[in-house]
Amino acid sequence: MYFDSKNITFTDVEYSEGSKVPASVLFPNDPKRRLEVWWSNLTVRKDIHLIVIGGQSTWAAPGGLRLGQTLEQVEKLNHKPFKLKGFDKDGIASGSNWDGGELTTVAGGCRPGVSLRADAKASAEEIGALSADEEYSSSDPAIRAAKPTVSEILIGY
Repeated sequence: MYFDSKNITFTDVEYSEGSKVPASVLFPNDPKRRLEVWWSNLTVRKDIHLIVIGGQSTWAAPGGLRLGQTLEQVEKLNHKPFKLKGFDKDGIASGSNWDGGELTTVAGGCRPGVSLRADAKASAEEIGALSADEEYSSSDPAIRAAKPTVSEILIGY
């Protein structure tokens, strides 16, 4: 009711590898205000499981995370380097551990997570040398050379 029913839809959203999950989508027709809410209890849409901020959304997550932020900006919010997996076939690296920094626990008891996309100018060799099966520090020069930016924010409950 807070967002007005015309600004919310319940639909299937992308999950992974082409699969979909049902979620409530706030502002589905406005890419800058879009936000996905995944529910633990789908039947009554109760108990938030996950909030997904992606695309062109301008929402900010607890702790100040925003799409488009650089590794250095995220480290500043965390007050220290953090851990992330190397790049997958799509050039996406996933945050794996805040390493005890400020983003480990944020307001409301939620757990933020990030995906970072390598810069379009990063070479295939740079990206390919950082395996998605390995964990790296955000301060690693090889990770920094790919100049990744936040492409998706996940807020888990």
